[in-house]
Amino acid sequence: MFTLRQYREAVPGPAFPADAVALTIDDGPHPVWTPKILRLLERHHVPATFFMIGNQVLGHEATARDVVRDGHQVANHTWSHPTAFARKSRTRVHREIERAHDKIYSTTTHTPALFRSPGGDWSPAVLGAAAEAGMVPLDWTNDPRDWARPGTAAIRRRLLAARPGHILLCHDGGGDRSQTYAALKTVVPALAARGYRFVALNGRN
Repeated sequence: MFTLRQYREAVPGPAFPADAVALTIDDGPHPVWTPKILRLLERHHVPATFFMIGNQVLGHEATARDVVRDGHQVANHTWSHPTAFARKSRTRVHREIERAHDKIYSTTTHTPALFRSPGGDWSPAVLGAAAEAGMVPLDWTNDPRDWARPGTAAIRRRLLAARPGHILLCHDGGGDRSQTYAALKTVVPALAARGYRFVALNGRN
C-alpha cells in the first residue's frame, strides 16, 4: 500500500478527510533524534507512526515508551534492518519480524499492527510472515531520501511536494538526522498551513 486510499481499502474504518496526509518515521528509536522529533510533533499536535527496528529498541527502551506515551503508533521494521530482505530465507524473514515484534511489545505493551520491509523490499515470504504476525504491510508515497542526507533544502522540497492522500516517509534513526529534523521543523507547520490534516495509522479495524 502506497496511499491512504489503498490503506483504507485494506483496513476498514472511517474515511480519511479529503486533505489528510500521514507521517511515518523509520529506523529508530534514537536517543537524540527521536526525542527532538517527538517534541516537534507535540508542538504542532501531529500524530505519526514510528516503524521501529528491534535492535534499536534494545538499549533505548525509555525512548520507545515515550513514543507511545505521546500518543503515536509503533510499528515493526524488522529486528536488524537487513538489506535485500526479500531475498533472505523464509526462516530469517520470520525471525527478523518475530524478534522485533516481541521486543516492541515487551517494551511498549503495544502490539505492532503495521509492518514495513526495509527499503520497501517485498516478497511472498515477507508478506506471508507479516500476515502471520497479524500485521498490515505498508509502503509510502513520498520519499525525500532523507536517509542519504541530501541536504535540508532537498528534503524540505521533496516533502513539500506532498499531496492529500500521501504517506510521507522520514527517518529518526540510522545516523545523523539533523537534516531531517531541520526540514520537518519547516515542513510540518507549512503543510498544516495549507490545511492538510495529519492522520494516525493504527493498522486495526
